[in-house]
Amino acid sequence: MATRQELSKFLASVERRAYKQALFSVRSEECALDIVQDAMLKLAEKYGDRSPDEFPMLFQRILQNGVVDFFRRQKVRNTWVSFFSAFSHDESGEEIDLLETLRTDSGSILAESAADHASRGQIMRIIELELTRLPARQREAFLMRYWEEMDVAETAAVMGCSEGSVKTHCSRATNALSLALKARGIEL
Repeated sequence: MATRQELSKFLASVERRAYKQALFSVRSEECALDIVQDAMLKLAEKYGDRSPDEFPMLFQRILQNGVVDFFRRQKVRNTWVSFFSAFSHDESGEEIDLLETLRTDSGSILAESAADHASRGQIMRIIELELTRLPARQREAFLMRYWEEMDVAETAAVMGCSEGSVKTHCSRATNALSLALKARGIEL
């Protein structure tokens, strides 16, 4: 059984990554913050008494369900809005805070030139842009496997699919990202 401190520590450790994951999916800072906050509250309310080892998978499942619910609500809302309004609500492309993406442990200092820093920032913008262009399931599998560092079995459990599907989604996502970066002249 988890203590309050263990739950708080877990939530603090996944907060930023969960936000980025939600932001890539819904492409709205406010909605991503709401989804992450709701996921954290649900984990604390419904599963706070579970073992800390169960938190990562439970939280990822809750977070992914929150993203799916967002799109369901958006679809219904857009249906009704289109009936009653001639105006469309296009989401404007908001800038992503690259400093959070490139954040390092507080004890380490990166010694790099301004040119290296600028170049890395441009590459991160391109990678994040290309991530948003991936199909939803590929992006979901890629983020869980490589950003959340979940293994194939955990990712399959969270996504509700087979391990083979996770491997296929990750392979396709990696290939698509690699091709997109090569097309822009970036070799990693």
